[in-house]
Amino acid sequence: MSTKETYFRKGFGLKAEVRPVIEAEYHSELVNRIRDQGCQRTYGDITVRLAEEFGFCYGVDRAVDYAYETRTKFPERRVFLVGEIIHNPHVNQRMQEMGIQFIYPDEQGVFDFDEVSSDDVVILPAFGVTIEAFNELSEKGCVLVDTTCGSVLLVWKRVEGYARDGFTAIIHGKYTHEESRATASQVRKYEGGKYLIVRNMEEAEMVCDYITGAPDHLSREEFLDHFAEKSSDGFDPDVDLLRFGVANQTTMLANESLAIGDRLEEALKEARGDAYVEENFRSFGTICSATQERQDAVKKMMVDPPDLMIVIGGYNSSNTNHLAHMCRQYTRTFHIEDSVCIDPETGRIRHKPELAVHAPEEVEEDWLPEGPFQLGLTAGASTPNNKIGDALLRVLKIRGVEIPEGPRQPLPMAGT
Repeated sequence: MSTKETYFRKGFGLKAEVRPVIEAEYHSELVNRIRDQGCQRTYGDITVRLAEEFGFCYGVDRAVDYAYETRTKFPERRVFLVGEIIHNPHVNQRMQEMGIQFIYPDEQGVFDFDEVSSDDVVILPAFGVTIEAFNELSEKGCVLVDTTCGSVLLVWKRVEGYARDGFTAIIHGKYTHEESRATASQVRKYEGGKYLIVRNMEEAEMVCDYITGAPDHLSREEFLDHFAEKSSDGFDPDVDLLRFGVANQTTMLANESLAIGDRLEEALKEARGDAYVEENFRSFGTICSATQERQDAVKKMMVDPPDLMIVIGGYNSSNTNHLAHMCRQYTRTFHIEDSVCIDPETGRIRHKPELAVHAPEEVEEDWLPEGPFQLGLTAGASTPNNKIGDALLRVLKIRGVEIPEGPRQPLPMAGT
């Protein structure tokens, strides 16, 4: 097979065929009705408020579409998925139920593709994969279905451009996240390409202090030790922080990414002057529009915050965690990964506490306010609407409120 016949990025023309199944499995009539009424509706003594933007973004919708199209296009072939299609447990479970086999990375983010043969089909996730993983799969001659989000590809182009022009890429992101690893790998397209990943403003300040030579800055050895797993091989802060461009993982907090970029520019100006910065600093806004829209919707909602907020999305979903963090600044907030975290029989809720990335869930009883209250709902870009609707139904059941608007039943999927 030629490269053209084994690499697909625009689906297989089966969208009309799989769309009814996806609509049945992931959409919610209840959520649509509330949205149609201005994102607010009262049930019993609960006034429900939806954020104006939430749930599946275009990139996620596209990735899920392509996965369903792939299973339909190749019903007899083994289909593998590199990592998770998106960070949502329900969606990933459906992929497995459809017979798609997941290949998970080791602790260093490296995938073992030994089992994959030229007869197989491999789906690349919305986060993308490193150039090394892509090249290894391409060499196998298997069919590749690339669902990498367009917003991620734009960041890759920026980072690749930095490396091409001799700039270090300083990336605001989580160095263990698939997207950040894939983004950082783009510098390796050019000999001598360098990157440094900073998690937050605290780490950015470490970089700024080193650039300016602040009295309490990290020594060279301390810097290299701290950023050992967050920088390219052979990274030299005395050389590689002289000329750099800023980018970010697309799902980070937009305001923080902008602030980090501004702070790094300020530090370089302090160290070397405005004229130097004109030639040796670059910065481009690379937060995806869907992430920005969901964060802006939460900000708008928090002008008059509800009494209680439920944020739905995978615990390993970066954009969902940021939404939950934003909400917690204003009101009592519960981050749940799935609607089943709310048990209508016991009235309990299982949720992820703030900043406890790897900690076990907490369970709470009597978490709903007494008397009339406002309930706010939002969800990360990887959360389907049916999970939002089901979460609301479970809350209403705890409260003893019955409504005749239940979730739609899924249609059977060919090959499952």
